[in-house]
Amino acid sequence: MAVESAPVSLILMLTLALMSTPGCTFNGDHPARAFSDATGGEGLERVFWKQVQSAKWVEVERVLASNYSGVTPGGTLDRSATIEQYRQWQLKDFSLGDLKTELNGNTIVVTYSITLNGTFDGTGGGQPLPSAPQRMMTVWQQQKQGWVVIAHSTSQQ
Repeated sequence: MAVESAPVSLILMLTLALMSTPGCTFNGDHPARAFSDATGGEGLERVFWKQVQSAKWVEVERVLASNYSGVTPGGTLDRSATIEQYRQWQLKDFSLGDLKTELNGNTIVVTYSITLNGTFDGTGGGQPLPSAPQRMMTVWQQQKQGWVVIAHSTSQQ
């Protein structure tokens, strides 16, 4: 009885395929560290909140459109009121959950829940930020200078 061996080219192809497979698991996803690194709505939101946490106000201001509109349980906010509000925060930590993104042309709508850990120093007393999860919706629009926030909504869960 004769046993035939597999062609050398087939063995070589299988060996190369198996050798390249672990490469995908060693170099997993790396979270975006700057707005220019973000490739989607989730990345944009995570970078935005990291910028607020790090008090990088130039970066935060750069991504809020001049015609930005915000809605909170306390009322509506324009761009300057929103920036002023964030500047009064001392955000220690945050976590995002239940995140969904919808791409429509040059616009991304991101909905998620956020839990904040920090203080609000607007009154000088260092009041804690709401610790209960809040629902958020952000509308990002691709413009010449990159992605900018044109609208944002916050509500209590």
